[in-house]
Amino acid sequence: MNAKLMIAALAVALVGSAGAAAWYMHMHPNLDAPAPQPMDILDKQGAVIGHYLAPSAEEIAGLANAESVMLGRRLLSDTARLLPDNVGNGLNCNSCHMAQGKAPLRNHYINTGSTYPRYMPRPSKEVDLPERINGCFVRSMNGTKLAVESPEMQGMLAYMRWLGNGIPQGAKVSGKTEGPIDSSLQPDMARGEVIYAAQCASCHGDNGEGIKDQFNEYIFPPLWGDDSFNIGAGMARLYKAAAFVKHNMPLGVNREPPYGQGVMSDQDAVDVAEYFIHKPRPDFAGKANDWPRDKKPKDARY
Repeated sequence: MNAKLMIAALAVALVGSAGAAAWYMHMHPNLDAPAPQPMDILDKQGAVIGHYLAPSAEEIAGLANAESVMLGRRLLSDTARLLPDNVGNGLNCNSCHMAQGKAPLRNHYINTGSTYPRYMPRPSKEVDLPERINGCFVRSMNGTKLAVESPEMQGMLAYMRWLGNGIPQGAKVSGKTEGPIDSSLQPDMARGEVIYAAQCASCHGDNGEGIKDQFNEYIFPPLWGDDSFNIGAGMARLYKAAAFVKHNMPLGVNREPPYGQGVMSDQDAVDVAEYFIHKPRPDFAGKANDWPRDKKPKDARY
């Protein structure tokens, strides 16, 4: 074989190898989430005063309070199973606070340690972090409050404070806890029912019942019925639910990290939220005490 033919054959082989490699990467992509990206730390005026990087759980073992932080981490992920006396449905804290509470737009915990106590319009008073957590227990998990001094509450607080280590009191990271949604949109419940059947029912069930594993534990949480959040939960409000849905659901429809979620349009999210939040769910006995002085939001259910 002369030199020209050898060069040509080598070129063909290289092109073929590159094409094969590209095809393999397409068919077998790396589905691991990318490394966390730094976020700005902002003071009360919005000025950048530092940078924050979410810590790895591998760091917990080296902490002086490692046992408490790890307990809190486990409880937030497996709340219903580990705290059956306090959880009245099938939800866990991380059903709504996704990615271990570390990721923007997924109701992260990062700012909790530095922004509480703070004034909240719903009770029309200042609340501290344990009170805020217990609000989730009685509303989102339709259960009962934890004793503030209990190891379980202290573990949750320890985990949240560990996540926010290095953020000064009153400051916060730039990553939003919730994504934006157009709250001027009017919902179409009938259209939402169609969207639910097409994009949500495969995980949450045709009747919003969720999906359980062989051990009778939820893989995907129920969206309505006795095992779902009650009417006093933030997720029972239209635009709160729609914002969560838009930026986090449905999962696994593509290969983009972190969850392969297919981002809906604002209108789709509003319509499907309107459909599932108006399905039957537990009442909240304390609803008459909400917004005693502050203006009730337009999407409040009562």
